[in-house]
Amino acid sequence: MQFTKMHGLGNDFIMIYGERELPKEAADWAVKWCSRFFGIGADGLVFILPSEQADFKMRIINSDGSEAEQCGNAIRCVAKYVYDHGYTNRETLTIETVGAGVQQVDLTVENGQVNLVRVDMGEPVLDGLLIPTVLDENPVQNRLLEAGGSAFRFTAVSMGNPHCVIYVDDAAKFELNTWGPVLEVHPLFPNKTNVEFATVLDRRRIEMRVWERGAGPTLACGTGACATLVSSVLNGYTSREAVVSLKGGDLWIEWDERDNRVYMTGPAEMVFTGTIQNPHL
Repeated sequence: MQFTKMHGLGNDFIMIYGERELPKEAADWAVKWCSRFFGIGADGLVFILPSEQADFKMRIINSDGSEAEQCGNAIRCVAKYVYDHGYTNRETLTIETVGAGVQQVDLTVENGQVNLVRVDMGEPVLDGLLIPTVLDENPVQNRLLEAGGSAFRFTAVSMGNPHCVIYVDDAAKFELNTWGPVLEVHPLFPNKTNVEFATVLDRRRIEMRVWERGAGPTLACGTGACATLVSSVLNGYTSREAVVSLKGGDLWIEWDERDNRVYMTGPAEMVFTGTIQNPHL
């Protein structure tokens, strides 16, 4: 089985193209292949599949074998993959996701290859029960959360997957590995949650670090960057357009007041290709 290793700002994936549907072994493969010591090494395993609703469909399996509803960095990688490999020659595509429906991507192409991808990430979900949280509120904003003997204030947003955004004094130095796994499984979030720790630098720049549900600490999270911008607007901290700076680099996020949709622009990169011998063994 052929694969391509790709990343979006260091959030890395094993990309598989050519399957007709999600293989029944997908969860086991993700755990095995994503291991950074005994496998290829990645945050997730992405299958690019046929779609009856869009140009392509993506299914994302986290490194722990669970499925992610959506991933902003992965969708940029999918867009670059299909264009650069010649599976499409169009610079505007649609990609079907499990949790966020069909999303449009616009490609910036230079010298025959994709340089940047702008993704219509859809409208943010702010209803607490739909995110989901256990709170029947809309929005779930600046709410108290207690865990491990400490208290945090959080805002909840879904971008097709759940996010818990917490503001801290210094996101880059925050104890991500201590609090991420605790908050991911907090009882407030019935389907677990991604956790973003954010520091607002000014009205148009946010620094953020992320603990991803099912993957742990990653260098970037596209849906998390979108959720953080939405949360920051709701709380009055930033304008509706801002740079979100992650450990792996920057994403440009816009929450359009006219259509209520969030747009994300960022890069995707290919790293290497390879062959998996006897994947079904």
